[in-house]
Amino acid sequence: MAKNTRYIFVTGGVVSSLGKGIVSASVGKLLQSRGYSVTIQKLDPYINVDPGTLNPYEHGECYVTEDGAETDLDLGHYERFININTSQANNVTAGKIYLNVIEKERRGDYLGETVQVIPHITDEIKYRIRLLEFNGDYDFIITEIGGTVGDIESLPFIEAVRQLRLELGKRALVIHLTLLPYLANIGELKTKPTQHSVKNLQELGVQPDILICRTQVPITDSVRQKLALFCNVEPRAVIENIDLDTIYKVPIKILDEKLDEVILDKFGIENSNKSDLTKWLNLLDKLENYKNVVKIALVGKYVELKDAYKSIMESFIHAGAFLETKVNLDFISSENIKEENVNNLLAQYQAILIAPGFGERGLEGKILASKYARENKVPFLGICLGMQMAVVEFARNVIKLQDANSREIDPRCLNPVIDLMENQKKISVKGGTMRLGAYPCKITKNSKLYECYKEDLVYERHRHRYEFNNKYLEIFESHGMKAVGINPTEQLVEAVEIENHPFYIGVQFHPEYKSRFEKPHPLFISLVRAAIERFKGE
Repeated sequence: MAKNTRYIFVTGGVVSSLGKGIVSASVGKLLQSRGYSVTIQKLDPYINVDPGTLNPYEHGECYVTEDGAETDLDLGHYERFININTSQANNVTAGKIYLNVIEKERRGDYLGETVQVIPHITDEIKYRIRLLEFNGDYDFIITEIGGTVGDIESLPFIEAVRQLRLELGKRALVIHLTLLPYLANIGELKTKPTQHSVKNLQELGVQPDILICRTQVPITDSVRQKLALFCNVEPRAVIENIDLDTIYKVPIKILDEKLDEVILDKFGIENSNKSDLTKWLNLLDKLENYKNVVKIALVGKYVELKDAYKSIMESFIHAGAFLETKVNLDFISSENIKEENVNNLLAQYQAILIAPGFGERGLEGKILASKYARENKVPFLGICLGMQMAVVEFARNVIKLQDANSREIDPRCLNPVIDLMENQKKISVKGGTMRLGAYPCKITKNSKLYECYKEDLVYERHRHRYEFNNKYLEIFESHGMKAVGINPTEQLVEAVEIENHPFYIGVQFHPEYKSRFEKPHPLFISLVRAAIERFKGE
């Protein structure tokens, strides 16, 4: 270990979904902007080994890392804010912890000991927390604990934090994120829920060093003093986290609250470097003072839960800021798209994105939306299943293969233009067995895809079992749908586009996983730019 790595633990209280992931990412951004190397990990208390088999309605988007880990969506926030690639080591679940301990017990590693939560489970948690330090070279490791204090599932993780604070001494501190409810009828912020939350944490042996208070209205000095007194923290360590119109303002807000100074002071670190967020502030300015407005339709089946498409939503924000354009993204349920209403539903949009997903529900609507974009020259991007449905649509309506389909939907179809990957055919276990992580894609020059990337070899992240059936490649290309992205080692079709169309691209990979606020993904930039051009031409 080359560095004296410091640990920041982020816990939550009162209610879930307060934004611990955004706060963790924002803290990382501030420390990084002062010149420190930072990484962030998420500890999830659920028993699933990873979120790969979870329904999006249960847990939102499943985010995929460069090395193929199926992880919590908060890792997307970490990557988007601090511009680093996370890995398998950055997301640990209770299921993974218990599985490892049980496997060790079965192998006899514990030499006949009675295996218990303390010390065996907590030791495994501590090992996984510190694995990033052992394998990396970081000044700070930020560890977000999922759930809220008091949850039964979280208790072993909080106990591990208690033990680590003793072992690490001045190399660790705890930030507790909590809610200050505002009662509008009396015009008052209530501190009691936060007091009880901190008391619960203290009863578990952990004293928070810093309170970050989510609130609808500004915190008064009297409220700050009251929280400091009853929660046993300094008044300057009570940080306001007021509701904002974009998550990308959170680092600026907590910078104004001098959170970075408080953290460094508590670690006894003297640092004369000031936070340099110039590029971040410039993008925020472009986000607010936009020159163009476009409407884009996101067609998918999980539209009731927008977290299912979190990375796509953020990618449009990134591209919009880059192009000084406000992107109004409307979610359209593919189940509601029918032959008789497709024109009315989609006519108002300057671009269409067909979202990824699994299963049969809503697929015919995605096919109709793909057809509408193709016939009406609407800029189009299909991602993963979205690309596959564009391929099916083209096969049915241009090549005239009437029964063309994906074997995922109809295993007996006569023209399976989308087929199960060869190396997936003997796999029966669902968890972590798809084609996952980054793979190379060789891009054809003189293609629109090449115009987007301006590179002939890129690495993009995948999450799928089915692929374009190469047996049909020749007939597709002869009818005008070209394979413009190919995996150079396995010859898999990674991207297709249609000739004589302003912008019609389908990609088997997930470009949204690699978009950053300070480095938007070229495919989203190109789609939004095409939407601007269409708007100006209307």
